[in-house]
Amino acid sequence: MTNFDADVGVVGAGLAGIYAVHRFTNQGLSVVGLEAAGWVGGVWYHNRYPGARVDLDSIDYCYYFSPEIWQKWRWTERYASQPELLEYLNFVADHHDVKRHFHFNSRVTGAQWDSSEARYLVSTDAGIQVRCRFLVMTTGQLSEPRVASFPGLDRFQGQVVRTSRWPEQEVPLDDRRIGIIGTGSTAVQAIPILAEHAEHLYVFQRSARYAVPARNRAISAHSQQQIADRVREEREELFTKYAGGLRSVRPQRTAADCSPDEQVRMMERQWELGGQRMIGIFADQGINRDANDIVAEFVRNKIRAMVQDPELAERLCPTYPIGTRRLALDTGYYDTFNRPNVSLIDIKSDPIVEITETGIRTGAAHYELDLIVLAIGFQAFTGALDAANIRNEQGAMPSDGWKLGPRTLLGLMTTGFPNLFTPTAPGTPSVLANLFIQNEFEIDWIGDCIAHLDAHGLATIEPTVEAQDDWTEQVAEVSSRLLRRQENDYMVHVNADGSRIFMPYVGGFDKYVATARGIAARGYGGFVLRDGAGRPGASDPTIGAPGDQHPERAVILAE
Repeated sequence: MTNFDADVGVVGAGLAGIYAVHRFTNQGLSVVGLEAAGWVGGVWYHNRYPGARVDLDSIDYCYYFSPEIWQKWRWTERYASQPELLEYLNFVADHHDVKRHFHFNSRVTGAQWDSSEARYLVSTDAGIQVRCRFLVMTTGQLSEPRVASFPGLDRFQGQVVRTSRWPEQEVPLDDRRIGIIGTGSTAVQAIPILAEHAEHLYVFQRSARYAVPARNRAISAHSQQQIADRVREEREELFTKYAGGLRSVRPQRTAADCSPDEQVRMMERQWELGGQRMIGIFADQGINRDANDIVAEFVRNKIRAMVQDPELAERLCPTYPIGTRRLALDTGYYDTFNRPNVSLIDIKSDPIVEITETGIRTGAAHYELDLIVLAIGFQAFTGALDAANIRNEQGAMPSDGWKLGPRTLLGLMTTGFPNLFTPTAPGTPSVLANLFIQNEFEIDWIGDCIAHLDAHGLATIEPTVEAQDDWTEQVAEVSSRLLRRQENDYMVHVNADGSRIFMPYVGGFDKYVATARGIAARGYGGFVLRDGAGRPGASDPTIGAPGDQHPERAVILAE
């Protein structure tokens, strides 16, 4: 057993963990990082499947805290591929000497709060124990793979791989019979590549997916240098954007404000530009079904034009409102279904019955396979948090109080768990905003909070029940009109009584930033701050509580 004492324990060495270690050590805190994988990179370490790349512009999806990085790094493509992203994260970690603070191949198996010492005792499967004042879970919200529950999977004699844990060693694809289960954004990227190599590719689809053109291209060094010359100003500007991206502009006109010809011109223009803003053509398309139908039918007609077989094209056309599930970016996805070696199997009408020794059996047929690719997603939001087995003195885990939906204050803390921080968790903009700039803001907020406690001789912080309830109500309020809340999606928590909770905060990243900054500026109102003896600090928990902020209306954040 190897024991460490630290001010901060950071769990996860992805994009949030790298910045967290840099930020906390730079403010003079001792930090121990723990990572289950063998190296830095987080999701971009594991998601090395064919075709993997980011679906936000690279010049947004990167760090802004370091002018030096911007002067030394240049992106090659509008949407960086997984190898380039992993190289970038390693470059940043090396440049800022982050890796030496991490213990790799060390999966957290438990974290117990000890109120007598105001410490968490964190244990790993590698025999490392860390006793820390603050625990920061930079594990991400889409990092713990969903468990595959197909009967007979363990008896398949071919190869089974997950897109979420693609092997480091090469997976042979040429001339193999490949079945891929799932048609989410990951599968949309992988399917065209798999089809190029496979003898035959069988795509097992439960729900059709909207995909719009990526229009990937090289990006100039000049345009990046313009940002590099004013990184600090650009960073602060990103905090004022509703989705934390340079191009995340709120649409101003509703569909009804535009003539039918104008609507078509706006949609055609965005189709040619490519990217995620197809879900933000009109100001009301996230809350008005009629406005949404205009955009959805436009995209469906594009699918019908690309897929040669009319019956197959209809099976590839989604029927749900566009933007209510993650929008995928298309680089040859629909064209792939014109290939003679690609078949689409609708497992909603013909479900998978079992995995056999030689393939996949549905109710209607058996498909002989050499390779099965599972593109079935993640245990979103609570998967990695639960896997860490964090316990308070009552033996509860944070998600134990989330049975009717997540309950947090700012998404960063949960009542009953002092000094535990969960950046980008439910109650933050989370996966609906630019995760790089969002993590930078939230890690900075946490660092400033720790500095405040230390400066005032305080030991612990946690939300009041009232402030947590108020923020949870606000998260629900701003999502109440969303079409997205009515769809079954990983962002929607459905209770037994049928009530629905949309888990990310959709009031806007800019409003989230303003609210969080206001709470900090007013002495962390809404939180209980205590000294080492458990006595309340001087801050008034009713001052600056989140109830002071009431966003006027919900908006859809770009993904």
